[in-house]
Amino acid sequence: MTVSTQQTAESGDESWSRFHGPNGIGKSSHGELPESWTAAEYTWTAPLNGTDVGSPAVTGTQVFVLDSSGRSTTPRASGAIDLVAFDLESGKEQWRRSHPVADTKRHTRNSPASTTPAVAGDRVYIAYGDADGAYLYAYSLKGVPLWQRQLGPWSGVHGFGTSPMVVGSQVILFNSQQSDELAPWQVKGASRMMAFDAATGEDLWNTPLRTTRPCYGVPAVYQPTNETPQASNDVPLQLVAANKGNGMFGLDANTGEMLWSLDVFNKRCCASPLLVGDIAIASCGSGGGGNVLSAVRIPKHPGESPKELFRVTSAAPYVPSSVAKDGLLFTVSDSGIASCFDLNDQGRKRWSQRLGGNFGASPIIVGEQLLFISLDGTAHVTRASGTKERISSFELGGRVGATPAVSSSYLVLRVGEKLHCLRITGRGSQG
Repeated sequence: MTVSTQQTAESGDESWSRFHGPNGIGKSSHGELPESWTAAEYTWTAPLNGTDVGSPAVTGTQVFVLDSSGRSTTPRASGAIDLVAFDLESGKEQWRRSHPVADTKRHTRNSPASTTPAVAGDRVYIAYGDADGAYLYAYSLKGVPLWQRQLGPWSGVHGFGTSPMVVGSQVILFNSQQSDELAPWQVKGASRMMAFDAATGEDLWNTPLRTTRPCYGVPAVYQPTNETPQASNDVPLQLVAANKGNGMFGLDANTGEMLWSLDVFNKRCCASPLLVGDIAIASCGSGGGGNVLSAVRIPKHPGESPKELFRVTSAAPYVPSSVAKDGLLFTVSDSGIASCFDLNDQGRKRWSQRLGGNFGASPIIVGEQLLFISLDGTAHVTRASGTKERISSFELGGRVGATPAVSSSYLVLRVGEKLHCLRITGRGSQG
């Protein structure tokens, strides 16, 4: 099976089709985000069963999110994970499909419904893990079950957290597991990148990776573009990912073959890689600190080696993914320090600002505005600029561990046990 360049094209600005938006860029050219808003300004609010950290995925007409609940009729299951579809315009719940969960130990900030659906064409895909293993499901946009896969045991002290993605006619799952520093109740896991036929769930390829600690970032798709005019036409479409064992690496999207890797990380990778032209940006870290962000030049020709362009060791993010606009990289550390770096000047820091609080959600850009949201639900809005500008800060009224989603004229946020939709009018910059 060959994945073509055309097949990987995103479905347009109407769709926030996976975690952190199309190809993980975390940016929408549609809309103008207000400097602040109140609960009275939401177009609609829908109740959820828990304060899960799974982010919403949005199409032009629907919102999909995972929601944990206590409903289960399976004897071994201690609860359930529901895939829920809402109407984007009204917030009306369209359907809900429940999956039993045999609960397991996890990090206090993790939750059973910790992953983001992936939407492509007329299908939506979800992944989750429990004490019995990892699972991958496919549904139609109307909630009709299409296929399901049980992927075997899953090992990780912090719990499951990897989201699926779609590349052409393939569903990709970064099935990263734990082999060191195991808890007494755990068995050694085996990490691998897995590809499945999007229509049938059939295995396509399976690439073993170095197993250390679970890493949760969703890969990004790299292909030579006009931004990289020196790129060779014989460079295949790639999945760019990051983990502790392999560092930053690229796999052939058609075969899963390891094309290159660079050992730049010594800790777990939770954030998803960001591609800016032929620069791959990812980070590693731990709850105890020592976080590192690395920017790596992707090889332009077969046999060429990747090159680290710069690294950030001060106030680097661990859990939040990064976002970029007009050659500027924007980050927020888990401890609440927002920063801007110049990608055209060897990563020179342009500004830094302490926002306060702790962060898990990833920043996004809507038009010209940059949005950060802390775990306690404090939103911060500023212009995505190379100079430090005024930051508007306000409370959303609940905890936020999920990254917001954008589609056309709407911003969808998961706050506490509620899903909110905010209308954002006008049209932002195309930059």
